[in-house]
Amino acid sequence: MSVAKVIEITSLSQKSFEDAITEGIKRAAKTVSNIEGAWIKEQNVQIKDGKITGFRVNMNVTFLLDD
Repeated sequence: MSVAKVIEITSLSQKSFEDAITEGIKRAAKTVSNIEGAWIKEQNVQIKDGKITGFRVNMNVTFLLDD
């Protein structure tokens, strides 16, 4: 039997949504083990002077609890 837990994280990148997702998962994996997947809940951009300055994602990260 497996039991999983879900946490919500937010990640920001100046490059792209994909980079924000990758870096968010990479950072979460430093303190959370057994990550199984992620669901991207929201994507939005930061804008300054009519230009995109940041890409933000809110995601739920699922990981298995240790036995």
